[in-house]
Amino acid sequence: MPELPEVEVVRRGLERWVAGRTVTEVQVLHPRAVRRHPAGGVDFAARLEGQRFGVARRRGKYLWLPLADTGTSVLGHLGMSGQLLVQPEEAADEKHLRIRIRFAAYDGDSAAGTAGTELRFVDQRTFGGLSLHDQTPDGLPDVIGHIARDPLDPEFDDAVFQSALRLRRTTVKRALLDQSLISGVGNIYADEALWRSRLHYDRPTATLTRPRSAELLGHVRDVMNAALAVGGTSFDSLYVNVNGESGYFDRSLDAYGREDEPCHRCGTPMRRRAWMNRSSYFCPRCQRPPRTSA
Repeated sequence: MPELPEVEVVRRGLERWVAGRTVTEVQVLHPRAVRRHPAGGVDFAARLEGQRFGVARRRGKYLWLPLADTGTSVLGHLGMSGQLLVQPEEAADEKHLRIRIRFAAYDGDSAAGTAGTELRFVDQRTFGGLSLHDQTPDGLPDVIGHIARDPLDPEFDDAVFQSALRLRRTTVKRALLDQSLISGVGNIYADEALWRSRLHYDRPTATLTRPRSAELLGHVRDVMNAALAVGGTSFDSLYVNVNGESGYFDRSLDAYGREDEPCHRCGTPMRRRAWMNRSSYFCPRCQRPPRTSA
């Protein structure tokens, strides 16, 4: 599933191409795409038409478009294969097009390069979707009010995170994937940050000193910023930006997906272990397992 860098790439595209646009028409082409909007597709379209999008926002892996002056937002759930694409109106429909949002023209369209474009939600596996939600006082859709700030958020509190990490009776990778503790980190970037930190995924959080937890947080930020610089990680054509372009960070991965390949640091073959219905990739020499697991 897309993690913080991939979602941020999409958010930046929406900020450029969609912010300030007024919706004239919404077509819901598959009911599952609005299943998180209990009132259904007709209500979703009716409530969105005539509204103006604000600047796209993100917290962790969650992306939303505020509606100006309404106190509501369109929350995008990308799921396993969801894509938000900005396409010319005359472009052929994608095979798995689920929702189409058309915009009114406005002064400066030609200069901005946005005349005749529409926003499309495309989802091959139909796990994702769009939904309307009231906003909290902080401007978040209410259903994600419990999600912690992410490590690239200027207001992320390093000291609070480090203290909370040590107090958790869990292991370090579980903690990194806990979206109520730190948001935006998924399986790929957890493995990458742990490799850089020389930490085994089963290391108990209680054993991490403050300097070690600070080092880990630094590596989380570094790997996410490196991924952002090249458009995120795209293992297939499903993870793309709003213009349909793939990212290239998969070419720079040090741990994830590299089973039996030599560790980039010591040359030892990388290993993969089943972990919480996922896989963990690690170097058995650089990331030695703890004597006991939490």
